[in-house]
Amino acid sequence: MRLSVIIITRNEQANIEECLKTLDFADEIIVLDFASIDQTVEIARSMGATVHVSLDWPGFGLQKNRALALAKGDWVLSIDADERVSTALRTEIENVISLNTQTSVYRFPRRSRYCGQFMSYSGWSPDWVTRLFRRDKAIFSDSLVHEKLLFSEKSGSIFSPLLHLSFPDFESVLDKANRYSSAGAQTMLMQGKKTSLMAAIAHGMWAFFRTYVLRRGFLDGQLGLALAISNAEGTYYRYAKCWLMNKKQQDNQHDGRC
Repeated sequence: MRLSVIIITRNEQANIEECLKTLDFADEIIVLDFASIDQTVEIARSMGATVHVSLDWPGFGLQKNRALALAKGDWVLSIDADERVSTALRTEIENVISLNTQTSVYRFPRRSRYCGQFMSYSGWSPDWVTRLFRRDKAIFSDSLVHEKLLFSEKSGSIFSPLLHLSFPDFESVLDKANRYSSAGAQTMLMQGKKTSLMAAIAHGMWAFFRTYVLRRGFLDGQLGLALAISNAEGTYYRYAKCWLMNKKQQDNQHDGRC
């Protein structure tokens, strides 16, 4: 049973080499890159990955489906460039594949790092992600952001962690909050959702309360507070951007009638 790993990238030269080093047990590694202007493509090729270049960006879900279509293995593992397969997780993945189990889809926990600290609460732990599956048994949703793996069978569980080395500094926090809030707002607009500035404020406050209080972010110390604030900001900007997009559409329609 062969294993293909799929990774979508853009400007990941700081991550891709260390990511690929943890994947030397795979039979095939597919990297689908979009518009990188750094050394991502060259590094990936030098590490033995099969690299393809996408000429456009359809969103995370469709881009991952493109990568999936390039895979040839019986099993597929989907990860991001800032993630690392731990030694224990590798062993469990190899065991699942060698046993030729009847279960077709597996999930495992992910440990995520925020500005240098692995978070134990704040809604980040436990963080179960479904990433290992038989190639013909699952597909990704077509979401612009926060895509999900779609499948019809009951999933199994692997208990060793995937390491997520996200957000090395506040610059990366702000960059991702901006990009993801824009994609989220666009998704809301496409779904016909209406919002307001007051709703944006309310959703932002709720995101902070949920992260810091309900999900016990206060137990993650000062960085737990910082994470709760950044979650609130990202949520606020997503709703505020959708509000402004709706307002712009309405203004254009009004101008067209005049």
